[in-house]
Amino acid sequence: MIGFIIIAAVAALAFAAINYYGVKRKDPGTSEMQQISGAIQEGARAFLRHEYSVILKVVIIIAILLGVVVSVTSAFAFILGAVMSASAGWIGMNIATISNVRVSNEARLTKSLGKTLRVAFRGGSVMGLAVGGFALLGLAIVYFVFGVLLNQVAPENLVFHTNWLGISDIPFTMTISAYALGCSIIAMFNRVGGGIYTKAADMGADLVGKTEAGIPEDDPRNPATIADNVGDNVGDVAGLGSDLLESYVGALVSAMILAAYIYFSQGNISATLVSKLIYAPLLVAAVGILSSMVGILFLLVKKVSSDPHKELNAATFMGAGLTIASSAVISYLVFKGEALGEIGFALGAFSPWVCAVLGIVSGIIIGQIAEYYTSYDYRPTQKISSSSQEGPALTITQGMSVGMISVIGPVLVLGVAIIAANMTAGLYGVAMAAIGMLSFVTVTVSVDTYGPIADNAGGISEMAKLHPEVRGITDELDAVGNTTAAIGKGFAIGSATLAALSLFSSYLYAQAGETVAHGVDMILNMVNPLTLVGALVGGALPYLFSGILIEAVANAARKMVQEVRRQFKADPGIIQGTSLPDYTTCISISSAGALSEMKIPALISVATPLVTGFIFGAEFVGGLLIGTTLSSVMLALYTANAGGAWDNGKKYVEHGHFGGKGSNAHKAAVVGDTVGDPLKDTVGPSLDILIKIMAIVSVISVSIFSKYNLFALFM
Repeated sequence: MIGFIIIAAVAALAFAAINYYGVKRKDPGTSEMQQISGAIQEGARAFLRHEYSVILKVVIIIAILLGVVVSVTSAFAFILGAVMSASAGWIGMNIATISNVRVSNEARLTKSLGKTLRVAFRGGSVMGLAVGGFALLGLAIVYFVFGVLLNQVAPENLVFHTNWLGISDIPFTMTISAYALGCSIIAMFNRVGGGIYTKAADMGADLVGKTEAGIPEDDPRNPATIADNVGDNVGDVAGLGSDLLESYVGALVSAMILAAYIYFSQGNISATLVSKLIYAPLLVAAVGILSSMVGILFLLVKKVSSDPHKELNAATFMGAGLTIASSAVISYLVFKGEALGEIGFALGAFSPWVCAVLGIVSGIIIGQIAEYYTSYDYRPTQKISSSSQEGPALTITQGMSVGMISVIGPVLVLGVAIIAANMTAGLYGVAMAAIGMLSFVTVTVSVDTYGPIADNAGGISEMAKLHPEVRGITDELDAVGNTTAAIGKGFAIGSATLAALSLFSSYLYAQAGETVAHGVDMILNMVNPLTLVGALVGGALPYLFSGILIEAVANAARKMVQEVRRQFKADPGIIQGTSLPDYTTCISISSAGALSEMKIPALISVATPLVTGFIFGAEFVGGLLIGTTLSSVMLALYTANAGGAWDNGKKYVEHGHFGGKGSNAHKAAVVGDTVGDPLKDTVGPSLDILIKIMAIVSVISVSIFSKYNLFALFM
């Protein structure tokens, strides 16, 4: 069993290596194209090196604390999770900066949308395969080394153990929780730091270049354009990959933790069954990776049409379809012959599979809803474009309306999925639904990463002054990429909601500790003033978190705007094309802004449950988790969809509607896009990480602050 899981993970990484070198062998184009690409690559690598040096200090501190307060095994698992997530982010960033110029050159040489799509997707697939491979390989190592070799999943060890500080918990749940926390820490820094970087550069380039100077997007005369293209790689690639890897791991870990607590609390199920409940999620993930590999290979070897949206959907649906079929086989083979009625499996051996399918179907529906509200092929985004004719105010107002309306659909879908999964297999079923939603994450991330690669290719085409037809090809690919990115964010937010519910249940088990008895429901008393106030604070926290992120982007963007204006004023030859702008200063502004501003949001996500727990206790933190989860889900859906709609509304105008490029409608649409930039690429993606970091930190620490808190001491 464990061998099959490791083989699947290693196969994904091997396929990633094959595609990596397959892209690298492609012709990188003219010397000017290579020079531009080299500058983007060096800027992205420099930023990520600086960011990882900051993260390294944080990882060391947290690992030491875990080793002292919880266990040495949890410290090692935490470090492994951080390494796996950081590795995926680094590889994804590297392949994106290698692919971009080759995508541009493919469009230049072939003038074929289909062939260019294949190169961009091959580059994106490296990130997708790395995310799935590293996440699963790390979890397999944790399960095998700590669970099997160190005997943490043995029945006699799936009980509460007390460490030297008197802290009591189930060792295996702490170990895999620490692994998930390691992934989450990297995801938070990559998403926040990368998001601040990319949006500061993007806003500065758009506000001065497009609206004031009237020059095209990615024009080489714009000093911020290299920084903008660097940002696509550190934010939309490294950040996105770490984000979905963290979501993937969080979903898997939530099911494994619940299985351990179910065994301890019920006690009447066999040791064999609990072992199966723990490793079944890993098997589903393994067949999901293999299915995704088939979907990726299908797009790479078939004759690609000139409809990128259709081709990308075909790869995604093939991966999803094969995952549904193969996970049915896994569910039956693993659980057949077991007494499943005792743990609430209503449909026998197929119960976990039904829940996974509920997650897959709900994820696809949420993706389709996101597509409807963010693609310029549909009325909501077209209405934003039309509103641009009346100026920026109505553009922003219409976009806000679209974003707010878009929230209810995904929430209803999630609600139905949660109720149905709980009826089928209890809270374990809810966790399996989260796993199902991300079971084909490898192909999902591949499709998502293709978008920033195409965007960068367009920038290189513009800066290298290639034929407008080349930019037309890359723009069409980029427009589809904006929609696929919105769909990917929908999957991440949806799975975060399902995983957070499962982790919250684990939190209640951990809070109850050894007092939990067979048949006792885990209940949080919402009438308790501490719980209610915690929920109120939790509901407000995502707004504080989001506000800090938006202000961070605004501060860095303000400096960028001032620098671009200064260069245009100091050297009129830049606009005339007789002088070269200073790209390096703009890269430095984005880097400095991101590195200085990313620490506080990351600290909030980790420190809030700890500080409030040690002051007010477990009931307060329970309410905090409920409030944060509910508020974050709504805010994340709103910001992701509104930002995506504003972006594609601008592109709809640029394709010749309502006056096209250079018109007043276009200037208004650019303002709307600029408002949406920090929402869709910084705030929205960071909120789903906030949910899971707070839940994981709470699960790890609740056994401590439930005993030791100031409120209990003085009241």
